Amino acid sequence: MPDAAPFRPAPAWLAGAVFYQIYPQSFADSDGDGIGDLGGIADRLDHLAWLGVNTVWLNPCFASPFRDAGYDVADYLRIAPRYGTADDLAKLVDLAGRRGIRILLDLVAGHTSDAHPWFRAAADDPSDHRYIWSAEDVPAGFVPSPGSRPGGYLPNFFDSQPALNFGYARTSADEPWRQPTDAEGPRANRAALREVMDHWLRLGVSGFRVDMAASLVKDDPGRRATAALWTELRHWLDRAHPRAVLLSEWGDPEVSVPAGFHADFFLQFGGPANGLALRSLWSNGTGTTDAAWDPLDCFFDASGNGSPGPFVHAWRQAAAALGDSGFIALPTSNHDFSRLNCGPRTAEQLPAAFAFQLTWPTLPAIYYGDEIGMRYVPDLPEKEGSVLGPRYNRAGSRTPMQWEDGPGAGFSTAAEDRFYLPLDPSPDRPSVAAQRADETSLLHLVRRLIALRRSAPALGHGAPVEVLHEGHPFVYVRGARYLVIVNPSRNATSWPTGVHAGRIAGARPVEARGARIAADGTAVEADGFGYGIFALPEQ
Repeated sequence: MPDAAPFRPAPAWLAGAVFYQIYPQSFADSDGDGIGDLGGIADRLDHLAWLGVNTVWLNPCFASPFRDAGYDVADYLRIAPRYGTADDLAKLVDLAGRRGIRILLDLVAGHTSDAHPWFRAAADDPSDHRYIWSAEDVPAGFVPSPGSRPGGYLPNFFDSQPALNFGYARTSADEPWRQPTDAEGPRANRAALREVMDHWLRLGVSGFRVDMAASLVKDDPGRRATAALWTELRHWLDRAHPRAVLLSEWGDPEVSVPAGFHADFFLQFGGPANGLALRSLWSNGTGTTDAAWDPLDCFFDASGNGSPGPFVHAWRQAAAALGDSGFIALPTSNHDFSRLNCGPRTAEQLPAAFAFQLTWPTLPAIYYGDEIGMRYVPDLPEKEGSVLGPRYNRAGSRTPMQWEDGPGAGFSTAAEDRFYLPLDPSPDRPSVAAQRADETSLLHLVRRLIALRRSAPALGHGAPVEVLHEGHPFVYVRGARYLVIVNPSRNATSWPTGVHAGRIAGARPVEARGARIAADGTAVEADGFGYGIFALPEQ
């Protein structure tokens, strides 16, 4: 049974976190081999500090054969040589800390690579229970043993990713590989997770984002046994590293946060209505090779057919369930799904999306390059497991960061044919340098919005939100101090404020483009793709 004792409160810094996700092989290359590395990230810390982000999450940087871009770990305690060394990570943590930036690592908890020494040993030793093995036959879903051990093993995703044994919530004498969660193998793996986390936390990282955190215990209705596992680990973390945090890739904050995570992401899967919360907001699709677009009518669609209602409902439900116990994180996109700028969505639609993300009471998470409007690049070759189906290639969201204009885009000094992935071939691709020089750019807007959020408690996570109009335009008040107007449609919209006119009249624009309030407060107007943040007069 899970420990019923309350968790230690989340570290105070987490409430003000603005996350920035870095796909390390695509961010910046410091040694000229065409692959991004830790030194490259260190070289670009000034960009992150200038932008205002304060918490960086790195995709896996551990030793790996890279059949799934590092999500197939061969040694949890060693940095992959392509990225550098543990000393390079320690240097990055130190340099980031001097700029007020914390570093989080990605913890792949549910499986390893088949190249991991644990698995190689288990493939020849029937008494080793670190993985899930059948005894003689190879049941459906299992992979034949690659060693002298008979039977087969259960993979989590690709065959090269054998599932670690955290037990089954429901056992069966007919299927002896279904070990209980308190068996020797599951206990050893929970101890190994503590060892891995302790190792890197002692080096100075501030926590972990946990990959597929809901997948550990098998055949687990309601994820109750998996929740008990994370509850145990959270109590250990509270004692051993009280300022560290755990973020989950679970997609259901109502389950994951009570289980022990400090925060969970709204994702395209899992959680409320099977991921509807995020998909109904900005449906970034699943990396389809043609349009990279999910046909769902999302709110941030130029057609104006979507509604913020499903997202608002899901957020309210999750926020009410969590109370002060944890946080919901809202990402622009990530390494598994298409970017904000994808399919029919264009760069002119992005400012309104960021105006919403950075003023809503969730923890914002910006995927590298989204701050300049990098696009999902279709029709790329398969790279390190990026293709998951005939219409699902994740490579288009993993292209090199566009630092400068011209050849190489400032990503690497290597010849472009040696780059980890090709650059966006568009002649008008955005760059950090060009947008730094243009104060009207998306980059400058994102920077101003982050600064405003960090300086105004009424726009932060803890301040209340009051939705005044759940449509086009979307209108809400934060902390009784700021009125926010967002119109993701290409069409101009307006809303008669009615009983709210008196409190809105005289509102002062703080950050606005194409959004207006009538002088007497009786109407709100927004041009196509318009947005505005207005300071309300004191009552």
